[in-house]
Amino acid sequence: MQTSVMFKNIDPSDHLKSYVGDKLNRFDRFLDNPAEANVVLAVEKFRHIAEINISGDRLNIVGKEETVDMYSAIDMVLDKLEKQIKKNKEKIRERRSASKNRNRSILEEEAGLPDEDVERQIKIRNIEYRVDA
Repeated sequence: MQTSVMFKNIDPSDHLKSYVGDKLNRFDRFLDNPAEANVVLAVEKFRHIAEINISGDRLNIVGKEETVDMYSAIDMVLDKLEKQIKKNKEKIRERRSASKNRNRSILEEEAGLPDEDVERQIKIRNIEYRVDA
């Protein structure tokens, strides 16, 4: 995942960049295609604000969190993003399965195929025959 980290009113630190990068790399297992993440870390008085925008894989997800500690803000916003991604992926999965089931039932109706629940009865007749020799 490509990440860009921007700092506002805080000294840029490599430790924070690597922390965010490591945490965002775990989202690669949820996303099918490569994604891009824009991270904004800001400090306003005593509030530490972490804002993350993830775009890619037909998704655009935004999360923002503010706490007294920067690391906890990052962790909390990543938890929010994980929930959003899972929820969105589940919606897509349900829509696909619903459309497949709907298409299958339409095709069965058009083809006039008998339902699987209907039992077929087979009649067997005993036919006697004689052999002239």
